[in-house]
Amino acid sequence: MTVKKLHIEYDAVNSRNTFTNGDTINGRIILEVSKRTKVQSLLFIAKGKARVCWTEHYGENQTHVYWSDEKYYSVKHHVIRESRQDGTEVISGGKHVFPFTFKIPDRKMPSSFQSSVGRIVHKLKAELKQSMKLKKKAKIHFMFVSKADMDTPGLLVRNRTIKIVFFTPTVCILRFSVNVCLYFTGEAMKVTIQINNASSRSVKPKLELYEKRSFFAQGRRKVETRTILKEKSDVVEGRSGQKMVTKIITVPRELTPSILNCSILKLEYRLKVSFSSDLFISGLNLQTLGL
Repeated sequence: MTVKKLHIEYDAVNSRNTFTNGDTINGRIILEVSKRTKVQSLLFIAKGKARVCWTEHYGENQTHVYWSDEKYYSVKHHVIRESRQDGTEVISGGKHVFPFTFKIPDRKMPSSFQSSVGRIVHKLKAELKQSMKLKKKAKIHFMFVSKADMDTPGLLVRNRTIKIVFFTPTVCILRFSVNVCLYFTGEAMKVTIQINNASSRSVKPKLELYEKRSFFAQGRRKVETRTILKEKSDVVEGRSGQKMVTKIITVPRELTPSILNCSILKLEYRLKVSFSSDLFISGLNLQTLGL
C-alpha cells in the first residue's frame, strides 16, 4: 500500500484541552507514503455543525424518523494542490508533515455535545485524493466551549426569587431564590428557602438539580430529563411561623455547559424545590459554564 499513514493532530492551548470563540488552533497533517506518489490534492477541513435524529412509533407498523441539521462553519484549505499538466503533484517517499493554523470563528455558536439523539461537533479533517483511488480521510474532534451569552434575559439578575402557595390543611407559603442564575462548573450555589409554615405538620424541603435536554425537528420536540443531584434542607416544624433555610449546592465539575444558542438542541439545568412528590416548584433555569 502506497499511503502508509494519514493523520491529523492539534496542540492544546490549556490543561483542559478546550477551545472557545476566536481561539487559534495550531496543528499538523502527517502523511507517510512508501514511495514516490502522485497526489491530486490534500485538503484541510474544519467544520462545526449540529444534528438531531430520533424515531417515533405509531401503532404496530408505522414509524417516522425526525431529523434536522444546523451548520456553523465550514472551512477548506488546500495543503497540496495539483501543479502538473496531468492534474497531479508528486511527493517523495517517506514522512511529510504539513502544519496548519485555524482560527475558530468569533461568533455565537453552541458548545460541543454528544448524546444518542443529538450532537454538536467541532472537528478537523484531512482528505487525500488520488486518481482512480478512494479518498483517504482522517479526522479529529476538538472540545469547543462557548463563551457565555450575557444577553440572555435574566441571566445576571441577583436574588432571583419564585413564590408558591400550597393549600395544605392550612396555608404553607414557600419562597426560594438563588443569588445569581449563572454558574461555573464546580462553583457553589446558594439557595435560600423561606417558609411560613402555618400547617400542623413539619416540612423538610428537598432540592433537586436536574438536566433538561430538548431536541427539535420538523415541528416536533423530544424532551429528556436526568437528575444531577438531590439535597435535603433542615426540618421546619409545624406552626413554627416564618423560617429561613439556606442550602449550599456545589455545581458538579463534570457538567456539560448549558446550550441555549442552538435552534435544534437545547441543554438546560433547572432547580426544583419540593415538599413531596405532588407539592413542588420547578422554575429557576440556571446556566452553567465550563471552567
